[in-house]
Amino acid sequence: MPISYIPVTANTSLAGELDHLINHKTKPLGSLGHLETLARQIGLIQQSTQPAITGPAIIVFAADHGVVAEGISAYPQDVTWQMVENFLANGAAINVFARQNNCALYIVDAGVKHAFGPRDGLLDRKQGPGTRNFAAEPAMTAQECASAMQAGMDLVDTLQGNVLGFGEMGIGNTTAAAALMHKLTGTPVAKCVGAGTGLSADGVLHKQRVIEAAVAKHAGAIEPLDVLATFGGFEIAMMAGAMLKAAERRMVLLIDGFIVSSALLVAARLQPAILDYCVFAHCSDENGHRQLLASLDARPLLQLDLRLGEGTGSALALPLLHAAVNFLDQMATFGSAQVSEKSAH
Repeated sequence: MPISYIPVTANTSLAGELDHLINHKTKPLGSLGHLETLARQIGLIQQSTQPAITGPAIIVFAADHGVVAEGISAYPQDVTWQMVENFLANGAAINVFARQNNCALYIVDAGVKHAFGPRDGLLDRKQGPGTRNFAAEPAMTAQECASAMQAGMDLVDTLQGNVLGFGEMGIGNTTAAAALMHKLTGTPVAKCVGAGTGLSADGVLHKQRVIEAAVAKHAGAIEPLDVLATFGGFEIAMMAGAMLKAAERRMVLLIDGFIVSSALLVAARLQPAILDYCVFAHCSDENGHRQLLASLDARPLLQLDLRLGEGTGSALALPLLHAAVNFLDQMATFGSAQVSEKSAH
């Protein structure tokens, strides 16, 4: 099943007008730093000199990974479904942070190895009981990967707001993300792998060796969709599809940590202009994330040494989006406030 999406094209026609508005607010030129860049970006995304944040939402995509059979995680696979239960009970960090920021939160079963049954608050988009072990065979077939991406696209089409944050849950998904990063950026595996949920130094080395062996085994996977199907996960594929659709709808994409960034990496290889729509919430403490952000030419808003996932960084960065659009809309200009501007000398 081919993936169908409308190519995303950037429109910078309002750039000059937005720059003029930002530069004539009652402040020294450039003194709000990255908030000014953010206000300009959101204005360009929304094609408005009065951008606004409406109906912000975060979607947490959960799925399992067959590669956990290789002993690459400090936690057992059951933690994936147990944490989904925690999300549904409003007991996780993302529940707290989304609630305090008046952000809608959606929990998606993209492919958890557990039968939840019909549950209030759980969106069932299960593609299967986790992926296959990519150390032995491709994680997904091309059809399964395409189906997961399409499910992500269809989900975004049901949303009404203009800001979408991405989060994930899946034991083993830092291994998948590291493999994707290596294959799509050429960064050595040793610089892509990290502790994930808390591996020892020996555990990290074992993870590295598992990925290196798998990469050698699947050397023929070169194109982005082939790489995604071979090494990715249902939640990563679903996020990549959701991102493409969100950009098509001119939404602000709020990008969380390492795994979410790996999904974006795939989407950006398919449609580079998607990066114009992305706000990078933070740089995580997971080894490799900083280099992955650099490969995307990304400038994260926060540096809090987070490595939790769940979309927590997205939720924590949301107030900065509000601040950016609010200063653009509400702050006086030198003219309106009758404040003298800096002289030319």
